[in-house]
Amino acid sequence: MAETKKQTVKTDEAEGLKKLNATVAKVLAAQKIYATFDQKQVDRIFQAAAIAAARNRIYLAKIAVAETGMGVMEDKVIKNHFSAEYIYNNYKDTKTCGIISEDDSFGYKQIAEPIGLIAGIVPTTNPTSTAIFKSLLALKTRNGIIFSPHPRAKKCTVEAARIVLEAAEQAGAPKGIIGWIDEPTVALSDALMRHPSINLILATGGPGMVHAAYSSGKPAIGVGAGNTPVVIDATANIKMAVSSVIMSKTFDNGVICASEQSVIVEKPVYDAVKAEFIARGCYFVTKKEKEILAKLIMPEGIGRVNPAIVGQSACNIAKMAKIKVPADTKILIAECNVVGNEEVFSHEKLSPVLGFYKANNYEEAVNTAEELIELGGAGHTSVLYTDEANKEHIALFQKTMHTGRTLVNMPSSQGAIGDVYNFKLAPSLTLGCGSWGGNSVSENIGVKHLMNIKAVAERRENMAWYRVPPKIYFKRGALKLALQELKDKKRAFIITDKSMETFGFVAQVSEILDNMGMSIRVFSAVKPDPDLSTIDAALKIANTFQPDLIIALGGGSPMDAGKMIRLMYENPDMCFDDIAARFMDIRKRIYALPKLGTKAVMVAIPTTSGTGSEVTPFTIITDERTSTKYAITDYALTPDMAIVDPEFVMNMPKSLTAFSGLDVMVHAIESYTSILSTNFTEGQALEALRLVFKYLKLSYDEGAKNPNAREKMHYAATIAGMAFANAFLGLCHSMAHKLGGMFHVPHGLANALLISYVIEFNATDKPTKQGLLPQYKYPFVKGRYAKISTFLGLGSADEDKDERVAKLVRAVEQLKKELNIPASIKDYGIPESEFLAKLDELSELAFDDQCTGGNARYPLVSEIKELFLKAYYGKPLNSMKK
Repeated sequence: MAETKKQTVKTDEAEGLKKLNATVAKVLAAQKIYATFDQKQVDRIFQAAAIAAARNRIYLAKIAVAETGMGVMEDKVIKNHFSAEYIYNNYKDTKTCGIISEDDSFGYKQIAEPIGLIAGIVPTTNPTSTAIFKSLLALKTRNGIIFSPHPRAKKCTVEAARIVLEAAEQAGAPKGIIGWIDEPTVALSDALMRHPSINLILATGGPGMVHAAYSSGKPAIGVGAGNTPVVIDATANIKMAVSSVIMSKTFDNGVICASEQSVIVEKPVYDAVKAEFIARGCYFVTKKEKEILAKLIMPEGIGRVNPAIVGQSACNIAKMAKIKVPADTKILIAECNVVGNEEVFSHEKLSPVLGFYKANNYEEAVNTAEELIELGGAGHTSVLYTDEANKEHIALFQKTMHTGRTLVNMPSSQGAIGDVYNFKLAPSLTLGCGSWGGNSVSENIGVKHLMNIKAVAERRENMAWYRVPPKIYFKRGALKLALQELKDKKRAFIITDKSMETFGFVAQVSEILDNMGMSIRVFSAVKPDPDLSTIDAALKIANTFQPDLIIALGGGSPMDAGKMIRLMYENPDMCFDDIAARFMDIRKRIYALPKLGTKAVMVAIPTTSGTGSEVTPFTIITDERTSTKYAITDYALTPDMAIVDPEFVMNMPKSLTAFSGLDVMVHAIESYTSILSTNFTEGQALEALRLVFKYLKLSYDEGAKNPNAREKMHYAATIAGMAFANAFLGLCHSMAHKLGGMFHVPHGLANALLISYVIEFNATDKPTKQGLLPQYKYPFVKGRYAKISTFLGLGSADEDKDERVAKLVRAVEQLKKELNIPASIKDYGIPESEFLAKLDELSELAFDDQCTGGNARYPLVSEIKELFLKAYYGKPLNSMKK
């Protein structure tokens, strides 16, 4: 007999599995057709299905109560209506087909695609409303869905699914787009979840079923257990709070997972809250009755609720426990003083039964609530009743509670499902609990969770920009007119070096400011390579003097120092290491500088023709602790005014004229070939190069005797500065910064010693690595060098690129020779042993320099090392062999 029974079971299982496979095949075929529907077709089906579900809300509620014996029919009507009307209303205008968002300017669009076939797990507590909810979500997102009902609610769940299916089909949906298991078993439910054609499991049910969903090997969206605590503080509206808890806890006899399970009351209002519950028809059990009731609720041990009490009224439960209560009793309440496994009433009870706690103060109440959450409802829902103006209590509650729905002053059952007491909380009957509750989602589940979003991204280079000081004054005699623009300032701090005092330039500027009635302080201790100690010394003066005008007067060093001094003066808490942090994109840097100018306006007055610092966002600062030069870059550092008066450069020494002029040349070459070069910067780079090759030799040879040459070179420096301020620089500057910082080589000279080797390194169509985030579409730098050569009249456009690049290198080398530049780093005087000992460190530092990222060819550290060696020994350039 037993053997026959086993065979019958096996036959039934085999038949059930065969039927399941047929159902899956049918729904899958329908879904493949449905996936081709457009938004208009889908929305028509979605609406028809919602209308049908709403029309049958009473009928479905009746058969749910009749089949399960749980809950309140009238409340199930509300749940059915909510799952049809509120879900439809919330998503009726949501795009779920084709392009759902598009930004043509950025070449970006998002396309919604269905997930495919969904396994819908439905609980016995909400058998029809959950089926309606999941069916509508699936229809809106062009998915097929197959339901696995709870065995105790199979008829009503299938009927709900059938009503929605028939309405959908009549509206044009493919036949069989919704399916179900007629005779559900644990084995069939597991087979559905593990079926190869299932793409997603949408699981609502007990912890065991949800765990099975997550363990199936399929993507799953599940829910966690609820154990909602309610905190009522001393400032709460007691009548409103108690009324809300009763409304929620008695709704469908407490089967909603978000319904309240325990109430924690602050001591000053404990008696008043208890009295209000009693007055509203709730019954507080005695100590002896509590013991009897606890055994009824969980007869098999903690955590296992007696199915007989689930969804039953308070009076029925009391009757089962042989506790005499008034006929109108709404909720059974047991006073508790501990949270833990030994206390039945601190667990989820799925019925109109509450635990009731007294807290000595608000902090204790919140901590008790969190203990209850950790015990059995992590990630689900918590509620606070307080005066809405009590922001401190609300802040502590929201900070402490690990719940996906942290509600304030609302009934939990109705509040947690969304769109009732808060209209930003999405309506849903599947409430994710996040990682706290072992779920993949922490929010209310909606259509976005049932779609694959395909991102279509067309190539777009980074948005380009062009930024220079708001005011740039130039021409001889510009100094006085420009400074008079600042007549509203009261205290001027001049940052400079000793030579500027010696040449009388400080006095020249001070006289104009003095005549304007300004107080003046001068810091003239800037070193050739300004370091952090220099900045600190100047800051002490600035912090005492409190200037509203900072003037950087001199070459690159005073201007670099001035930028850093203003930054630290306005932001004394800044850390240099953070400021010097590297970035890939200046607009996305991790450590962003604040906007400057709140305390002082900055004016830059160059007295050399090279750095262009008067118009750039760069400052070069040496960390004397490591002898490392840092190229710090941020547009906040850009001066507010630049005064480019050629009078200051008429008597520059020959060596300074050569070094600074070659710096201009390298600025122009590197900005023109930078990966960030644009049409806005290219013209300035070429014009600066034209001026350099025409006037630098004249300026070097004739000095003040040729004021026109000196003037043109001064302008060339600023023009090149505007180009590289926006296009940035490249590898030559990275290497020059580190060479100069480590061996005290003047910056312009360091650039000159390296530039030709860098040009030959870059000039290839087959680089080892290409630069990142370029404005170009393929390696281009050889062509750029060739264009420079043609522009300068060095090579003809008819010649190949390699020949034109070679002619550019030869022109650079010829200019260096005419300016008496050493042939190599070694010739400059750096000992070989010292250089080689530092070479590895030098190469890595150059690789990490801010300018490296702008180089058209992305260099390896080993390649940088090779370039340093070539430049050190002055190895023959390929271009010079022709």
